[in-house]
Amino acid sequence: MGKLEIEKSGHGIGADIQGLDLTKPLASDALAAINEAWAEHLVLRFHGTKLSDDQLMSFSQNFGPLDMRPVGKADQNSVPGNHYVTVISNVVENGRPIGGLGNLEAQWHVDMSYNPAPAVASILHAWAIPDRGGLTHFCNMYAALEGLPSRLRARIEGLSLKHDSAHTSVGGLRRGFEEAANAGEAPGAVHPLIRTHPVTQRQCLYLGRRQDAYIVGMALEDSEALLDEIWAAAVRPEYCWEHIWQLHDTVMWDNRCTLHRRDGFPNEQQRIMRRTQIGGDKVG
Repeated sequence: MGKLEIEKSGHGIGADIQGLDLTKPLASDALAAINEAWAEHLVLRFHGTKLSDDQLMSFSQNFGPLDMRPVGKADQNSVPGNHYVTVISNVVENGRPIGGLGNLEAQWHVDMSYNPAPAVASILHAWAIPDRGGLTHFCNMYAALEGLPSRLRARIEGLSLKHDSAHTSVGGLRRGFEEAANAGEAPGAVHPLIRTHPVTQRQCLYLGRRQDAYIVGMALEDSEALLDEIWAAAVRPEYCWEHIWQLHDTVMWDNRCTLHRRDGFPNEQQRIMRRTQIGGDKVG
């Protein structure tokens, strides 16, 4: 392995990895170094290597089995004949979107948290980026839990949260779903509000999306009030890092201990991203 350099973002989450060619197979020592850095920094960024879909999949498979693209995505949101690469874009060709989510702001969320076994990780590669907007923000859920007031931490111990499966991160209704009468009746998987990371054995908050989330067993108004309090305490600026995209950046994040969101951007500018996901595990 050539010299692998790790540079921290300086924000308590995120690091740059330099000295690797992602188009080539990873040596065992390089992979071990990446996994160690990933466990410490939660989000890793690799600058400047253009990846084909096959190369993106090959790199991603170093970290576990690939997850199929999300259920409910329109067919044009995936690469034809490829069930593992999802296109995220605002580009329209021949009257049809080539990808999903468009140019709208995406709220804080965890990818696939509405599934019984959510995705372990997501890996996003930039094919085209806008001149302004479209930044991705990440939040450290270890720090969020550790920073909760002791009264609030004690109150949420042992509670479980239902993660809405009907809406996307930009608030749109997924294909095949209908609006629920209220958050308590919304569909979705139930997970502990506090989870233990299976690799680091550290505890962190596990929030998913705010929209139509529901704390199981509570009156709806009590659930809403408590979730508002948790979210206000969890996504503080000191726990977060703003990633400014460069062309051909590859960014990987651990869905088990982070939140992420995206800024909106002008629709006349192109943003084309390719995403893979690492297969899920049960939240514990």
